[in-house]
Amino acid sequence: MTLSLPPSPHRFSEVECEAVYRAIAERRDMRHFLPDPVDPEVLQRLLWAAHQAPSVGYMQPWRFLRITDRALRQAIHCLVEEERQATARALGERGEEFLRLKVEGILEAAELFVVALAPGRERHVFGRRTLPEMDVASLACAIQNLWLAARAEGLGMGWVSLFDPQRLADLLRMPEGAKPLAVLCLGHVASFYPRPMLEEAHWASRRPPAEVFAENFWPLGVPGWEEDRGLASSR
Repeated sequence: MTLSLPPSPHRFSEVECEAVYRAIAERRDMRHFLPDPVDPEVLQRLLWAAHQAPSVGYMQPWRFLRITDRALRQAIHCLVEEERQATARALGERGEEFLRLKVEGILEAAELFVVALAPGRERHVFGRRTLPEMDVASLACAIQNLWLAARAEGLGMGWVSLFDPQRLADLLRMPEGAKPLAVLCLGHVASFYPRPMLEEAHWASRRPPAEVFAENFWPLGVPGWEEDRGLASSR
């Protein structure tokens, strides 16, 4: 993307803006990793970026649990594999196609994190009285911050959501009310996919702008704005 920016005292420089948009455009949900360790200082920067995320009512519901025990990694991998098989069965005619996809890099990535919602979230009413799921939205913002910062640092990250939340919570001894929502694989990669992996695998494609952007009122008769027929989407 080439930017032509009018002057503004609040805007980043053109080079800085280009870098932000580049990180957004080149972020990928990675599944293939190299075993090289992540520099501890870089890792701290990434976690700092995650913790700078916006949150509804400033509740900061995210909790990042770094998994360094190899046996725990293996146990998490087993949970994901069980759900991968169950998902294939649920997909019916697309099940075999799904099983050919690589959906995680839990055993290969240098770093593994489980991201969970903190217990006691119910006490946060600001912004959640009618939309209690804003805790999930806030956690997703933290993950996106981490993802973009990782891409800027030349590291890949993949979000794995194929697991039973309660079984993973039990495995990691989470208190009642905590809920894991993501297993994050993070580390060095040989290269970044030129396009989202699920596009390259012809599983799905990115929707055109007309299917996701409109003005004022919900458009009728426009593809993407009618009932979704269960088409897969790619992260």
